Amino acid sequence: MRIVKEATERKNEILDAAAVLFMKKGFDNTSTNDILDAVGIARGTLYHHFKSKEEVMDALIDRQMEKILSAARQAAADLSVPVEERIIRTITALHIGEEGSPMTEHLHKPQNALMQQKINQITMRQVPPILAGILEDGIREGLFETPYPLVCMELAVIYLKMVLDDGVFELTEPESAARIEAFTFHLERMLGVKQGRLNFFTKLFERKEEL
Repeated sequence: MRIVKEATERKNEILDAAAVLFMKKGFDNTSTNDILDAVGIARGTLYHHFKSKEEVMDALIDRQMEKILSAARQAAADLSVPVEERIIRTITALHIGEEGSPMTEHLHKPQNALMQQKINQITMRQVPPILAGILEDGIREGLFETPYPLVCMELAVIYLKMVLDDGVFELTEPESAARIEAFTFHLERMLGVKQGRLNFFTKLFERKEEL
């Protein structure tokens, strides 16, 4: 007897199976038939929900990124927490700089370059405005001084992803720590604060390395 499932449930089944396959085999090496076999559905059922394997990938990335971005927005919007702690909680929610995680290593594989590109596009569209909103609150409180909060956060995200998250540089722990120290030094100048004011930022990444 054929089992009929709700559209949302079926789509999530397809996405869950695709996520496992993409992690195991890579996006390029995963075929549509692989996804069909994993879910146990006919080709017509798959194409009812997704027009192509690329559309499956897009939906999978959107689903995962929305979970991360939702957590970051929640942390950023908590006005009961001081600005500096909101920055820490938001960056922690975003997983920026978590080099060495299984997902990060997976995305660095050549066969997953398209997935990495799409994630980077979403990150650059969505993340800097979230951080800039906290920064603007800090400016109003007199903590920071810059006429370009959004651009400052765009530069920060680009640097952190490029150096710590995208596998462009193979850094030792001391080299990574030195990069964060230098980045914090320049971020303090971008935000118009005294040297040492953003030491909490350096400690944030030290905390991640301990996890």
